[in-house]
Order: sequence, then C-alpha cells, then structure tokens
Amino acid sequence: MGTQNSKNLIIDEAKIQEATANYLEAKNNRLPSLKVSGSALALANAKVDLKISQPSTEGGRQTPKANSAFYGNVSASLPLFTGGRIKYGIQSAEYLVTAAKLSTENDRLAIEYNIAQAYNSLFKASQQIKVLEDNLASSQKRDLSYQKLEDNGIIARNDKLKANLKTSNVELQLLDAYNNYSIATINMDLLLGLPENTVLEIDDNYISDLMENQPASYYVEKAFSLRTDLQSIDYQQKASELNIKSAKAENLPTIALTGGYVAAEIPKILTVLNAANIGVGIQYNIDNLWKKNSSLMRATATDKRLTATRELLTDQIKLEVNRDYQTAQFAKKKILVYEKAADQANENFRVTKNKYDNGLSTITELLDADAAQMTANVNVVNAKADAELAYRKLLQSSGILTAK
Repeated sequence: MGTQNSKNLIIDEAKIQEATANYLEAKNNRLPSLKVSGSALALANAKVDLKISQPSTEGGRQTPKANSAFYGNVSASLPLFTGGRIKYGIQSAEYLVTAAKLSTENDRLAIEYNIAQAYNSLFKASQQIKVLEDNLASSQKRDLSYQKLEDNGIIARNDKLKANLKTSNVELQLLDAYNNYSIATINMDLLLGLPENTVLEIDDNYISDLMENQPASYYVEKAFSLRTDLQSIDYQQKASELNIKSAKAENLPTIALTGGYVAAEIPKILTVLNAANIGVGIQYNIDNLWKKNSSLMRATATDKRLTATRELLTDQIKLEVNRDYQTAQFAKKKILVYEKAADQANENFRVTKNKYDNGLSTITELLDADAAQMTANVNVVNAKADAELAYRKLLQSSGILTAK
C-alpha cells in the first residue's frame, strides 16, 4: 500500500515515461519522412519573359501578365548513412530507459524501509502503552491498598504519598506514550495513503524473525550484484559511451534517398504536372572543419563524471553495508543484555516485595524496584523492535528483495 501511494514513485514513473518517449523519438529517426506543402500566391502583375517561342498574334507578340501562382510539393527522404548516429541514439535511449527503471526500483526499496521504520515506531509505541497500562493498573491497585493501610494506621502517610507519586509518574509516561502512538499512527496512515484517523492493528509477530547468521562479506557481495542504483549507473555509462560515438559521427556526411512530386500552375503562362523525381542527397557541414565539437566534449565530460560517480558509489556501498551489518549485530547483542537485565529486575522486584511484606525494606526500595522492572521490560521490547529494523536496513542497503 505504501509503494502504491508513494508520491516519489509516481514521479519516478513519469521519468520512465519521459525516457520511453525519448527512445521512441530516437527510433523514429530511422523511418522515412514524408512532407507535403502547397502555396497559393497573388502576384503584383509580374512580368514573365518566356525564352521559348510563342505563337504570334495579329499585331505582334503579346506577353501575358502573371497575377497568381499555385504550387504543390510532396517530398520523401530515407536516411541511408548517418555515421551511426541513429543507431547509437536508439541504443543510448534504450539504456537510459533501463537506467530509469532501475533507479525507480532503488527508490522503491528506500521507501519500503521508510515504511518499515514508521511501522517500527508505531509498534514500539503500542508495546510501551501495554506495559505502562499494566503498570498503571498495578500502581492504582497498590494505592487503594495503601490508602486502607494508612486509614488503619499501619503505614505512614508519607509512604502512601510516595506510592501516589509513582502512580502519577506512570500516568505521565502513559500520556507521552499515547501522544507518540498518535503521531506514529498519523505518519503511518499518510505513508499508506489512508485517512490520518485510521486505526491500525499491530502485529505482535513483527519481532519474531531476526537476522540470519551470515558474514558481512555475504551482504557486500549481494549489494554489488543486486543494488539497482549501481546497475543504473552502469547503464548510464553505456549510454554515455554511445553518445561519444554519436558525437564523433557528426563530423561525417549524411546520405539519404530522396524522392518527390511537384505540381505548379501559373494561369495563362505555365502548367507543370507529373514532375516526379528520385535521387540521392548528400549533406555535410563544412563548419565542422573549424568549429569545436561541443557535443563530443559534453559527452566525454558526462562519461568522466559517471565513472567517478560509480567509484564513489562503490565506496559508499561498502561503508553502508558494513555499517548496517555492525549495527544489526550490535542490536542482537543488546537484546541478550536487556533480557538478562529484565530477568534481574523481575527477580529484584520479587525479592524486594517479599522483604517489604515482611518489614525488611522500605516503600522507596519497593517503588524503585518496580520502576526498574517496568523500564527493563520496555527495553526488551524496544531492543527486539530495533533489531528487526536494523536487519531490514541491512537488507535494503544490500539490495536484497524480501517479502517480509
């Protein structure tokens, strides 16, 4: 849904259509051209002096006046030799169409990751709400118990107030989580092309699949074979090489097969019918003898730029994939640490609760243990979500298409 409603992909699709139109235009250059023209002219008493003999009339020779003229022409031309410019132009345009499609595919992968990133934020916000809601329910229940204990003079008012303060802090954290969830929902809805008030159901299995145990070299190799932005530059370079050949061909003459039909009528003076012709035309720009070939200079500069761009992108891919791999590995290790910390926090709360029930610890120690337990459990969920997102980022930078 996100890719179907992406404005960036709509722009990319328009670029593909532009490249396709240029390709069709290049193919049209090898087809014959046919032109029709006609003119009807009014002449200002033009003097016509025919060099052929005219029948004499009584009183001497009389020259008619030309007051109008009519002219029609049909001409056709078929290129026979252009130095390869037409062929190079067609191949170059075809390469650029492929490059535009590959560039769109690369943008699509980036958009997919952005959607995954937005969903990850939505998931973390929803999970945090669940933990805080459970903790708030426990805190409110504890407040009721402490209120009864205070009423019976079993605990001091100060201890009850400390518990109430803990409940208020949880309420504030829950409000912040609700706000984050609302913003994440609006962002996700807009990315999917949905009304911004659409409620989305969160999939709890989102964090069930973690990254595979593959070395960094595996993902680097995948990137060089699958990254469509790298492939797009390769096709742009192929088109640039053909543009250089086409620019060099501008110094060569062009030869075309020509044909046509002419009809003309000057009333009372001249009528021309069935004046068909066929021949071969040669054209050569003598300017090329002293003018610099700017097209060749431009094509050469473009090729040089693309070569440097490809080398730069190669270095960037190596850095990006290795960085994302290290980030994904680090995220997996953080899960183990947070899970261990959560186990310790849960056990610490259990021990502290038993000690408090037996009068061996204070209310402050109990509340601190409860807060540490809540934070540790939230950290575990966030760490798993971050690890899943880090793995998806590694897949995106590696150019790996996945249905996940």
